Amino acid sequence: MIDRKHIGRTTPPETFDVEKGRLRFFAKAIGETDPVYTDEEAAKAAGYRSLPAPPTFGFCLEMETNSLWDNLEAMGVPVGKILHGSQTFTYHEAICAGDQITFETKVSDITDKKGGALEFITEDTTATNQNGTLVAELQRVIVVRN
Repeated sequence: MIDRKHIGRTTPPETFDVEKGRLRFFAKAIGETDPVYTDEEAAKAAGYRSLPAPPTFGFCLEMETNSLWDNLEAMGVPVGKILHGSQTFTYHEAICAGDQITFETKVSDITDKKGGALEFITEDTTATNQNGTLVAELQRVIVVRN
């Protein structure tokens, strides 16, 4: 059983640059055809500062942080026993090319089901831009098979 003392554990903030080429590649990879995601003039005409990030891009950027791996290691959870349970997003402001996004993750809950055969780690992540503005909140649930 995962020790519940890890509830409240917060990982150090990590910051990443949002680059135009990466946004265009991501849009193409997910089949996004709206030119607002690939053409900077179209993006600006739509009211964005630069190319906006497609909605799930924040998750991909957040996965570059060490938060998940640091938390699993601290809790003694083997990577081979985990499954991705769920992911939710709450957006507050557009993430655009040129932004620097800082992620900070907190373990908000640890629960179990089936007599401890399955444990669920809930992590809440805040994403703020270079101005300190909250741009997104992400939550993931990791399932641990015991």
